[in-house]
Amino acid sequence: MDDLLEEFLTETSESLETVDSELVKFEQNPNDEETLNNIFRLVHTIKGTCGFLDLPRLEALAHAGETLLGKYRDKALVPNSDTVGLILESIDQLKVILNHLGSSQSEPEGDDAEMIAQLVAASEGKMEKAEEPAPAAEKEVKAEEPVAKETPAADGDNGYDEDLDRPLRPGEVSLADLERAFMEADGPDLEQLAAEAEQVKIAEEKKKKEEAEKAAAKPSVEVSLVSQSIRVNVDVLEDLMTMVSELVLTRNQLLQMVRHMGDTEIKVPLQRLSSVTAELQDGVMKTRMQPIGSAWKKLPRIVRDSAKAVGKKIELHMEGESTELDRQVLELIRDPLTHMVRNSCDHGLEPTDIRVAANKPEAGQINLRAFHEGGHIVIEIADDGAGLPTSKIKRKAIENGTITEAQAESMTENELHRLIFAAGLSTAKEVTSLSGRGVGMDVVRNNIEQIGGTIDLVSIGGEGTTFTIKIPLTLAIVSALIVEAANSRFAIPQLSVLELVRTTKDGEHRVEEIHNTRVLRLRDTLLPLIDLADILQIPQGEKSSDNAFVVVMIVGDQRFGVVVDNVFDTEEIVVKPLAKVLSGIAAFSGNTILGDGTVIMIVDPNGIAKSVNLTKETERSMDNAQTATGPIVEQTAMLLFKAGGIEPKAVPLSLVTRLEEIDTSTIENVDGEQLVQYRGGLMPLVQIGGFAPLEENERQPVLVFTDRGRSVGLVVDEIVDIVEEVLNIEKSASTPGIIGAAVLKGKATEVIDVGHYLTTAYHDWFETANSEAQTDAVQKKRILLVDDNAFFRNMVAPLLAAAGYEVTAVGSAAEAWKLNETGIAFDVIVSDIEMPDETGVAFATKLAKDERWSDIPRLALSAMGQNDLDRMGATDAFTDIVRKADRESLISTIDYVLQTQGEAA
Repeated sequence: MDDLLEEFLTETSESLETVDSELVKFEQNPNDEETLNNIFRLVHTIKGTCGFLDLPRLEALAHAGETLLGKYRDKALVPNSDTVGLILESIDQLKVILNHLGSSQSEPEGDDAEMIAQLVAASEGKMEKAEEPAPAAEKEVKAEEPVAKETPAADGDNGYDEDLDRPLRPGEVSLADLERAFMEADGPDLEQLAAEAEQVKIAEEKKKKEEAEKAAAKPSVEVSLVSQSIRVNVDVLEDLMTMVSELVLTRNQLLQMVRHMGDTEIKVPLQRLSSVTAELQDGVMKTRMQPIGSAWKKLPRIVRDSAKAVGKKIELHMEGESTELDRQVLELIRDPLTHMVRNSCDHGLEPTDIRVAANKPEAGQINLRAFHEGGHIVIEIADDGAGLPTSKIKRKAIENGTITEAQAESMTENELHRLIFAAGLSTAKEVTSLSGRGVGMDVVRNNIEQIGGTIDLVSIGGEGTTFTIKIPLTLAIVSALIVEAANSRFAIPQLSVLELVRTTKDGEHRVEEIHNTRVLRLRDTLLPLIDLADILQIPQGEKSSDNAFVVVMIVGDQRFGVVVDNVFDTEEIVVKPLAKVLSGIAAFSGNTILGDGTVIMIVDPNGIAKSVNLTKETERSMDNAQTATGPIVEQTAMLLFKAGGIEPKAVPLSLVTRLEEIDTSTIENVDGEQLVQYRGGLMPLVQIGGFAPLEENERQPVLVFTDRGRSVGLVVDEIVDIVEEVLNIEKSASTPGIIGAAVLKGKATEVIDVGHYLTTAYHDWFETANSEAQTDAVQKKRILLVDDNAFFRNMVAPLLAAAGYEVTAVGSAAEAWKLNETGIAFDVIVSDIEMPDETGVAFATKLAKDERWSDIPRLALSAMGQNDLDRMGATDAFTDIVRKADRESLISTIDYVLQTQGEAA
């Protein structure tokens, strides 16, 4: 194909896509002159280029559309839905001709006379006059009738016209009679015409001068813009990506070799090569990235046409069009997005009369939003319609045999909603041109899962439905965890990996069995387990789960554990497509070559998730197992260390800002204090049991506590471990700086009082904080802290006081109700969830109904997982929930709810 023609086809196709979406935007806001000027400029450019390339059919059609747009621009016509629709039809016809031109390098046979005639009629205002005939037009026709009547045929002969040299046809007027009629008619005022012509001439000269001035100013800008970008063939980028992929593989092989060689001369150059390869990889990946808005361009037109087809008013709002993702992924999500938007138009949004009756705006809203989240891109498609019809889905699924009646009764509303992803399931009353055949959402899900993505939905009756799609940014090079199962290695995409766990028989992370299903007790939840070798049906000998590696994975909102024999390391891998013979295996998404040259399979997280497939009975048993253990105990992450003796000591990990090692030779003594230069300032050092000389030129571990720009370093002898256990202060202490003792990791451990060491370093720590907070608020806000654990009361209360709040701390809900009876008022109530006499949830539920305290924000302190919180009803009972011992989150949440309450007031 000729290069000039190829460039024309590319640019014109892009321009027509822009015109398509801009016309829909202009139809909704006819007063937007900027949009209209942009449309006119694009169509004018297309027409001019067609004339230059001698493409008469395209030129004629574009010219007719340009003429109508010109009338809009000159305010000679008011745009309406019919005329804009006519221009859109002409754009569609231009696309058809372009497609033929691209395949055959010539315009198709035929013409567009009918469409051009409609465009010309519209530009002359005849479409509008046909709808509302103007009286003036009728008068003009009547004034012309006498002229036709005064035109007789020839006197007694056959009506022969000498000038034409033939007989006149019926109704035809001779040239002589026509000339006489013109001569007898009143002529125009020549002086007036001359004056008008002069004015037109002056206006045209002025316009030409302005355009020339604009043109003179443009070139430098345009030249600079042209120099910033070039058009590159996609095949070139694909070849470049392939070569970079091979370079990454070679880099991995070299790194693998050096690991076994130890320190060598090539280690430093190889590190540089690795760095350059990574930068080159990032650069090439950026060339493949495209804004998702390019996949959304057709959606405004689709929504417009769909709205007209179903007789609804629909508005489309798009956010995050500039969010970028890999071109390959972009191409694969175009069709699923289109289908889902059409579904929202047809099924999701109610007809106008029903919306009005429900006190909703006439126009239904479809909101499209895209944003980055980690290594994924998240796309949300939301509508404010009636929501999914749960009962219809349930009935249809039973009729289709998708589920049984017994299964339907045990399913939650959200689980029933997800049945729309089953093949052949549709609740539409009739099949329309848009949807209703039940062959869409299952295909949408399959297409998204094929690219390693997930799709989920939330639907609320009367409020609408939101679909959430989560897909990887790229499919070419990904970071993967290399694991081993049954003496074979596999790659698991790291985007789906939450954490790695080593199971032990009697430890915190242990494997249990419920209804013949293995589960992992991980902190406060039970996770279903599946063996990777079992999924892949690889024979293996007997082995125990008491000491195994578990890869905790997440797919959508489903969490589960995959048992593997060994875990190696993470590696950037080049994804290669599966051979056809393996394409039917759901557990694999591709293959790759490791640094040592071994070819391994890439595990598909979606395929693994389907293999888990827990039954309802097992899930209920898991819930019962969690409930049967009694009240869920809250665990706290504690840092174990040794300092000032051999006895282990502990501090809540959330209070520690950083773990550092300092060179003792850098410690300076000023005014009896030990100081060290730290992050551009001086940090005082404190020790447990008073100051003791430190050995010179040694590395000393230090726990750093930071608040409001000031830091304190607690010198320790050794960092022992980090554990998550139930913290129960069983013995209080009289020693300053020690709150009490608790059993951690099977040993009696002293828990230190952080507040004591803060005030040791800065005597005015809390006073300064209070005065700073007092300047921000005229009056202190009062907080009620309810927690049966004395340790947490003693730890949290000073932190809140340091933040400028007036704190009242009590040990039970009963004590809180006594304060309620006295009539005392608080601004925020902070409560523990697990308390012996009355739980925090029960306490908060009563608070919501109490006359005195019902309007007070209620915050919960908890270390539980979201599933347990939902099951207990904590999410509904409290205004917000904060993780226990997370001081920064607690203070920021209190500030937020107080600010929100103030704005509401």
